[in-house]
Amino acid sequence: MQTEQTAPSDADSGGRAARRAVTVFPVLVLAAGALGLATPDTFQGWGTNVPYLLGVVMFCMGLTMTPLDFKGVAKRPWAVGLGLVAHYVIMPGLGWLIAHALDLSPQLAAGVILVGCAPSGTASNVVTYLARGDVALSVSVATVSTVLAPLVTPPLTLLLAGEYLPVEAGSMVTDIVKTVLLPVAGGLVVRLLLGRYVDRVLGALPWLSALTIAAIVAIVVAGSAAAIKSAAAMVFLAVVLHNGLGLALGYGAGRLARLGAPSSRAMAFEVGMQNSGLAASLATAHFSPLAALPAAVFSVWHNVSGAVVAAWMSRRTKG
Repeated sequence: MQTEQTAPSDADSGGRAARRAVTVFPVLVLAAGALGLATPDTFQGWGTNVPYLLGVVMFCMGLTMTPLDFKGVAKRPWAVGLGLVAHYVIMPGLGWLIAHALDLSPQLAAGVILVGCAPSGTASNVVTYLARGDVALSVSVATVSTVLAPLVTPPLTLLLAGEYLPVEAGSMVTDIVKTVLLPVAGGLVVRLLLGRYVDRVLGALPWLSALTIAAIVAIVVAGSAAAIKSAAAMVFLAVVLHNGLGLALGYGAGRLARLGAPSSRAMAFEVGMQNSGLAASLATAHFSPLAALPAAVFSVWHNVSGAVVAAWMSRRTKG
């Protein structure tokens, strides 16, 4: 989140850093996926490390947060509440509809639905900034959706994916608390206590997160490498539809609520971009490596589509 918060005070350097992040990150994740597919034996037995890797990403996220992120919620409860409702209604619902419409196998259907039930993506704030959107709203929605994930993601997954595979919602709550909530809280506490030292390394945190997410993707892809050739086209179609419709409906929800163009852009990315690292971790732990494949593909695609849509929105704003 750091890029967005520092961008207004240092637009040129912040803009360059953000553009580098959304350009390099998808390429890095795509390369990691290709590596996992080409040499699956290299990552054999690494699946148990995915929750710990996700914890590193979430800890980095916590380090970039400040109390101002939470004060923004109190200042605009209506807009943040709308963003949360839109996020946790639109994406889970789309996941369920797409799984039925494409007649996906139980494993893939559960994986797509689980992606939809995850909180906002960690890159949504950067993309909102590039799109000249309401970054404060984006940060607030992403923060609260992450904090609420242990309470919202498991029951939604049970409700929508339970028809495909058994879902242990209770253990899923525990896993989300351990891999998301506690690391984020720990990072926030470290930032509050050692802020001046953390500030010196803030620029490196997005890259550490990107490398860690790339490692997660490589492990997930390697775990289902044998099934990817037969399922890749269908999974890619499901992911493109899920992400594209989420972006469009998120933007539409903002416009329908008359939030204004900048806030509607933030809504688009907070709805359409998911924490696919969390989805991959939960799918691997509770379902199977194949069920984690939609999350791995989503990790690549939503950053590519987000960067493209942000560039288009930015050009329209300038015009």
